[in-house]
Amino acid sequence: MKVTVVGAGAVGATCADNIARKELCNELVLLDIKEGLAEGKAQDMMQTATLLGFDTKITGSTNDYAKTAGSDVVVITSGIPRKPGMTREELIGTNAGIVKTVCENILKHSPNAIIIVISNPMDTMTYLALTSTGLPKNRIIGMGGTLDSSRFKYQLSQHLGCSPADLNAVVVGGHGDTTMIPLIRLATWNSAPVTNFLSAEQQEKIVKDTMVGGATLTALIGTSAWYAPGAAGAALVESIVRDEKKLFTCCVSLNGEYGQKDICLGVPVIIGKNGWEKILDFKLNDTEQAAFNKSADAVRSMNDVLKSL
Repeated sequence: MKVTVVGAGAVGATCADNIARKELCNELVLLDIKEGLAEGKAQDMMQTATLLGFDTKITGSTNDYAKTAGSDVVVITSGIPRKPGMTREELIGTNAGIVKTVCENILKHSPNAIIIVISNPMDTMTYLALTSTGLPKNRIIGMGGTLDSSRFKYQLSQHLGCSPADLNAVVVGGHGDTTMIPLIRLATWNSAPVTNFLSAEQQEKIVKDTMVGGATLTALIGTSAWYAPGAAGAALVESIVRDEKKLFTCCVSLNGEYGQKDICLGVPVIIGKNGWEKILDFKLNDTEQAAFNKSADAVRSMNDVLKSL
């Protein structure tokens, strides 16, 4: 099994580190356009192997896609990160060119790869990867909802005083501060609805804090977060290479599901060896469906920017 992570910045390196520690593949390639960056980080990680007890071989590459040949899964993290006050939408112009070029080069050497997109704005970059490559839709996966759902569970756990591992909670819709939809109505604490334990005010705060989770971290640390995004990408890789059939919220191509077509948006899916294998219908109520439709409209507006590039 071979996995490539494109982009050796904070998110890509963290994703690669998680993949190596869990021994999700025999060979891991870390690629970046900056001279020596991927090679240096790969060597640094390899020097932890004896300390952490993993045998994955990690190779760094400066823009040599030949080294990625035969990859089963490719994670794309490359692109400029958000700065304080910057929206994900403002990244479209620069990151679209990067993501399209990366996809083209990857598929020259790994035509059967499953692609996981982390680059922002993630919904639009996922749509671009799908439309520019012509790959079967199940092989293009946007990570956003996986991260957002993890942040949702974190916020819930802080108010409930419980372990996040005991919570089931998902965020659907776009991966944006105003487009994501934390489904608190469906969230459970070991099968009990979390709404049984939270006031209306707490529920409102949890939803709001989840939606601005990325912007909150950007303001605190001066750039996009990396630990949770990297871990989210690695979790998807794990479900693919181990064929775990786990349920994640991911940005995938919709063809009538949840009332939407010709768009990539976050919905609950099963992730296994074939990529995303099935979309689950969570039966949104009227309010949630209206929010989902509004989210889709906003993402379509971002997708329209691609036409002018």
